Amino acid sequence: MRLHPAGLFLLLPLALAAQADKTDYDDRSLATKSLFAEREAKAVAEPFKGLTANGEVPAGLFARKATGVTTAPLVAAASAFVATLTPEQKLHTVFGVDSPEWRRWCNVDNGIYVRQGTSLRQMTPAQVAAARSLLLATLSAKGLALMDAIRRTDETLAEINHDRLAYGEDLYYFKVMGLPSPTQPWGWQIDGHHLVINIFVLGDQVVMTPTFLGGEPVHTKSGKYAGNVILQDEQNQGLALMQQFTPAQRATATISADKLRPSNQAEAFKDNTVIPYAGLPAKNFTPAQRERLVALIRLFIDNQEEGHAQVRMEEIAAHLDETWFAWIGGSGDDAVFYYRIHSPVVLIEFDHQTPVGTRLINDPAKVTREHIHVVIRTPNGNDYGKDLLRQHLAAQPH
Repeated sequence: MRLHPAGLFLLLPLALAAQADKTDYDDRSLATKSLFAEREAKAVAEPFKGLTANGEVPAGLFARKATGVTTAPLVAAASAFVATLTPEQKLHTVFGVDSPEWRRWCNVDNGIYVRQGTSLRQMTPAQVAAARSLLLATLSAKGLALMDAIRRTDETLAEINHDRLAYGEDLYYFKVMGLPSPTQPWGWQIDGHHLVINIFVLGDQVVMTPTFLGGEPVHTKSGKYAGNVILQDEQNQGLALMQQFTPAQRATATISADKLRPSNQAEAFKDNTVIPYAGLPAKNFTPAQRERLVALIRLFIDNQEEGHAQVRMEEIAAHLDETWFAWIGGSGDDAVFYYRIHSPVVLIEFDHQTPVGTRLINDPAKVTREHIHVVIRTPNGNDYGKDLLRQHLAAQPH
């Protein structure tokens, strides 16, 4: 049966409606949103201690010191960004340096988590430019490129799911803690789906954790950003290190050979989690394996501005013999897996996840290389620069 052209015209709005972007909540999304709010409230109410290996924080790991690497561009860029904000924007964007707002972040999408700050979507062009300058002062060229690529994955999710409530490359929120200063403590945060960076600054010291990096789909095959790819070096070099081990070393490094579900332990609301050292200690690596481990760590740390990244690498290298490498999953060329690099001063988790935003095109029951989560933390009390801030405040006259 052939439809009359008028009939086709009547059906057209139905077809368009099926493809219209979601802009309203349903009961399930609201219930999930409430759940994340409850989780956050519970986590923030718990006094900060920091991630530990056994519930105890070793003393003396982090010292207030001059690094010789200037933070002047960072201070200037943050001051310029704050100056562009309206009074109303400042009310929910600028907080105290010791504010619990530091701990209010999450890697899930915007449809199910309420963020403070001012998003790129809410900014004027001048404010977007100022936010971009702040990122330029904070990150290396590599780090900025990765951040942009992660934001593109969220635009792809908006296209795949026809959902502008949850996803979009401009749904990333900026907060500033304290007043940007060359001498007093302050910091800032960007928070959005699959991208969270916390930056604490005290003099010329910078702490850039907790950091969350991730995305889905890892390879964008259609839409506005077709060809976009993320986190392949981090994946491939981690696997190459595992494959370089002897069979006995691989057995020691492996926590579990089965990778059936997400494995990260230090994502949002896990500031005080206890993660025992596990796997293969770096003191048992060969020189070539140690060199490869350091190169792997550098892949993550080098997202920070070059001078401060080098300071961070020196801190990590000083504890290399206390560093452990753990693995979940297989080690074949196409394996899905999780790995963890853990020392008294750094925790890095890399994890292949089950599909969430790509459940329409990927099997939601199977872990895939098309969804990656990375977490970087400073254990033992110095996430958000908390230990440096504690020392600074203790040294102030009362």
